[in-house]
Amino acid sequence: MIKELKDKILNRKAKVGIIGLGYVGLPLAVTFAKGGFKVYGIDIDKDRVSRVNKGVTYILDVPVKDMTEVTKSKMMVATTDFSVIKECDAVIICVPTPLNKTKEPDVSYIVAAVENIKRYMKRGQIVVLESTTYPGTTEEVMLPVLESEGMKEGKDFFLAFSPERIDPGNDKYKTENTPKIIGGISAGSTELAKALYEQVIEKIVPVSSAKVAEMVKLLENTFRIVNIGLVNEILLMCDKLGIDAWEVIDAAKTKPYGFMPFYPGPGVGGHCIPVDPIYLSWKARGHGFEARFIDLASHVNSQMPHYVVDKVIGALNSRNKPLKGSKVLCIGAAYKKDVKDLRESPALEIIELLDKKGAKVSYHDPLLPYLKWNDINLKSVALTKDAVKSADCVVIITDHTGLEYGMIAKNARVVVDTRNTLKGISNRKNIVRL
Repeated sequence: MIKELKDKILNRKAKVGIIGLGYVGLPLAVTFAKGGFKVYGIDIDKDRVSRVNKGVTYILDVPVKDMTEVTKSKMMVATTDFSVIKECDAVIICVPTPLNKTKEPDVSYIVAAVENIKRYMKRGQIVVLESTTYPGTTEEVMLPVLESEGMKEGKDFFLAFSPERIDPGNDKYKTENTPKIIGGISAGSTELAKALYEQVIEKIVPVSSAKVAEMVKLLENTFRIVNIGLVNEILLMCDKLGIDAWEVIDAAKTKPYGFMPFYPGPGVGGHCIPVDPIYLSWKARGHGFEARFIDLASHVNSQMPHYVVDKVIGALNSRNKPLKGSKVLCIGAAYKKDVKDLRESPALEIIELLDKKGAKVSYHDPLLPYLKWNDINLKSVALTKDAVKSADCVVIITDHTGLEYGMIAKNARVVVDTRNTLKGISNRKNIVRL
């Protein structure tokens, strides 16, 4: 059975089903379709399915040209009907894995996807989970469900984990040229998953188990959140000591070994960094281990929006203005520059905090025309000289490329710059950096 499926894969005759057509699933589906595989994209969102079948891209990292190519050729077809799983030789799960209100992992989307796979699976299929989750999910959550009807992993079907490594807006590293980690439940599953992905991805990195592969992803993002938390704490410390933290980092990064620069900011956002390490911390607690670095870094980073608001209050007070009633213009709402993504964005909390303290808040983001979150309901304003001049304070939260930062520095009464965007643009006294 392994040989039969592997031959199908190598001959591009294998059909690939991808559950979830979001930031991970759609680029992956297009990559496989461009690589010569018939792809079924499965999503419960009817609007997404309709847009895909019309060749309309809604993900920054999927060019219109690629979408048009794979949909016109019918190499990729989207559907809400999970029964197409019966036609597939490989099924890849790319669904969300958020945290619930108590900051515990919510694997309900994975469970729902696995239940649908079980309903329509056939012998000889390989199932791969890409959704980021805690170590043990593939083996402890997915495997029992898929074996519940009598089929056995490694004999009747194959199961593996391969963590997504999407970096939205990264022009250098895309799906095709980002090394892919593969870890199967059985050796046969690792072999088949490796064969599948290496048809469309340049470098495959097999590991000994699905648990190792799951842990790799969490280490990557824990490394980032801990270092971001560290540099944010250094920023807070430098503020107390009257030292320019940005100058310190610029000087430190001249060391050619043993140092990697991370930069402070208004908080962390996105689909991975604020969430994934908490998965690991939660799993560790279940085994009697306290992940202190993760918890401390998460705490430091979660306080940064409050620090930004305090900087705004201080900037206004120095000009004899209270925050209450002041006009505050926020520049950028996305969680990072040049992406149309609000997930876990610190801008949302900053805007909400400013609003609750009585400020008259407006915002500009060229990629996000509307903000609807909790009690916040705003429309992006045009970034004009008049808009900047009329604001009592401008806060640069997300440093999108192409905005007129020189104009902002020149015309704003006071600017709180959370990204060091105005470095080198102006030495005006109206600029306050974190």
